[in-house]
Amino acid sequence: MSRNVPRKAVVAAGVAALAMGVAACGGSSTSSNAGSSGTSGGTNAAASTKLPTVTLMVGGIDKQIYLPYQLAQGLGYYKKYGVNVKLSTEQNGGVGAEDAVASGQVNMAGAWYVHTIEFQDAGKDVIDVVQLSGAPGEREMCATGSSVTSAAQWKGKSVGVTDLGSGTDDLTRYLAAQAHMTTKDFNRVGVGAGSTFVAAIQHHKIVCGMTSQPTVIALEKQHAAYSAIDLASTTGAEKALGGTYPAAGVLANADWVASHKDTVQKVVDALVATMHYIATHSATDIADHMPPAFVSNGVVTRADYITALTQDKGQFLPDGLMPANGPQTVLGTLKFVGKLKHPDTIDLSKTYTNEFATQANSVVGSS
Repeated sequence: MSRNVPRKAVVAAGVAALAMGVAACGGSSTSSNAGSSGTSGGTNAAASTKLPTVTLMVGGIDKQIYLPYQLAQGLGYYKKYGVNVKLSTEQNGGVGAEDAVASGQVNMAGAWYVHTIEFQDAGKDVIDVVQLSGAPGEREMCATGSSVTSAAQWKGKSVGVTDLGSGTDDLTRYLAAQAHMTTKDFNRVGVGAGSTFVAAIQHHKIVCGMTSQPTVIALEKQHAAYSAIDLASTTGAEKALGGTYPAAGVLANADWVASHKDTVQKVVDALVATMHYIATHSATDIADHMPPAFVSNGVVTRADYITALTQDKGQFLPDGLMPANGPQTVLGTLKFVGKLKHPDTIDLSKTYTNEFATQANSVVGSS
């Protein structure tokens, strides 16, 4: 395969969304078939069983940075393109999506591209088969009254990340390193997202923390915190990180991809069609196809959800293709913080493929 052509309790995902504290890179799974194309009855159920089935765990399915996976379900695109996708999500304190796919617990993971580089460094062959975002979709939120505007002011303070070792942790360490600080100069605290993140700010457990929508708008509406560093937009990411930073994608073991090419193509077709939809529709249209509990709950109202999505929708890529210089930017951040054991042996061409997204764009464009 050419990899560089031109990343346990079962309940409904809508119920899982109420927790809103799902970790971006750490947590046990909660299964979901919410919004599964609206199929019902014996005929449709029988038809769906004839389709290939794929298990896909998402690193926080209720977060806006990860909305394409569930939106594809709500739009009925997985079934339209010939695959039955069983979605699940992480919960705080358990197995992360990227680890679940690497260990074979699930077929695919909705997780950040950066993990493919980390896995290669550890001797594991995990690749990104479609890239959904060109920016982390995160913001560094600092407590109102703290007057913090840059990482240089974190010294001696506690700073929140989703979980230690997560993508937000990597980025936090990078921002600190740019300010000539090491992890000895400040304290990193895993605070999750949603209600747990909000509580950490309100109870002064952290002075700043990295999180995404809709947690961001919930904090702003409560006047509890403000956005000090923008990693949500491609422009903001380029300014802070020195280039395009591909984040959310679909990861899978390379050997599984090689032996299930037809199935992988169907999943990618559905997600590329979803990216086209996101690029050509309003936040309101998108919200209409998401589970109600994702859009309106104890943390955020529907109106706030739509406002937040309108603000940060630009992070999503319209075609599922890996940005040309994105992998190098991600590798550069990992090298800068000294996270890799063998940084000079990384082969970026083996961490992702545009093969499926290229084909998907021709299919989706003609359908």
